Amino acid sequence: MPELAERPRQSATGGAPAERDGIPILDLAGVLEDCARQLRHALQEVGFFFVVNHPVAQSLVDRVFAEAARFHALPLGQKMRLKFSASNTGYVPLGGGISRASELAANKQPNLNAAFFMKRDRAPDDPDVLAGKPHRGLNQWPEGLPGFRETLLEYFYAMEALGHLLLPIYARALDLPADYFAAPFAPAQITLRLSHYPPVEHEQNQFGLAPHSDAGFMTLLAQSAVPGLAIRMSTGDWQAVPAIPGALLVNSGDTLKRWTNDRFLSTPHRVANLSGTDRYAIPFFFDPNTDTVIECLASCHGPTDPPRHPPVAYGDYLTWFMNRNYHQNDDADGPARP
Repeated sequence: MPELAERPRQSATGGAPAERDGIPILDLAGVLEDCARQLRHALQEVGFFFVVNHPVAQSLVDRVFAEAARFHALPLGQKMRLKFSASNTGYVPLGGGISRASELAANKQPNLNAAFFMKRDRAPDDPDVLAGKPHRGLNQWPEGLPGFRETLLEYFYAMEALGHLLLPIYARALDLPADYFAAPFAPAQITLRLSHYPPVEHEQNQFGLAPHSDAGFMTLLAQSAVPGLAIRMSTGDWQAVPAIPGALLVNSGDTLKRWTNDRFLSTPHRVANLSGTDRYAIPFFFDPNTDTVIECLASCHGPTDPPRHPPVAYGDYLTWFMNRNYHQNDDADGPARP
């Protein structure tokens, strides 16, 4: 069973402030319609929000950060045995990714982070594994790290439960029935990434993670003790993200932006570790099933606001995004954006 904190029972009114440094705060102690209004404002105006009074225990979050540090402390040769697979699981070494999918600017500089990726844990005889279905391959687990797999799976299931808890709020924020997103997320396409930003020298226009937007529907990020994340506000200024103890930071991605006809933002963000110490991050990407066709929601278009994006299967969009960032030679232009 995932380790969950007891849900606070107090009312959301009079509790946490409405925002912190310009980033809205969504309080899950509130009623559904109040939460939906908060989320609608957050994703139309900023594209990021903090979520508080959520059920994921801080002790579990702390254990996952500890496992991230333990994994990245392994010898490079041992980590390279888990070389990043065609199913996008395993290890990407420092400088192994370039944010080519970003629309902000052409970027050729390697990102100064290393990362371990895992997805839903599948058995070798899983039909999708046997069929070689994209994004449905096996996880790759390191040897000699007892408890690593178990802790990550515990976190995976706890965060998956939180993602499903949030889906009705997204639906009501879009004037849809509360259960609207249940089918597209049955099951959800999920990636957990353990990122390491070591204290290394940056060249000009180089980052731990270059300015980019995420590919998917929702990213949930536990708060790092070491600063470095910044988001681009509507003014064009870059805002450092503060840490709220116990909160999770949530942002929308390109898929939700397309689904909502650009009503909800997919806000650029970046990471630069200038702290002089190691920085770790554990983003959790909660997205629709790869078979889901992303086309403009009925509540997001009308006679004067026609659909702006062609329909696309989420799996096809995700394949394009990952190929651009991780599976491409530096000199290749790659396929056009779906």
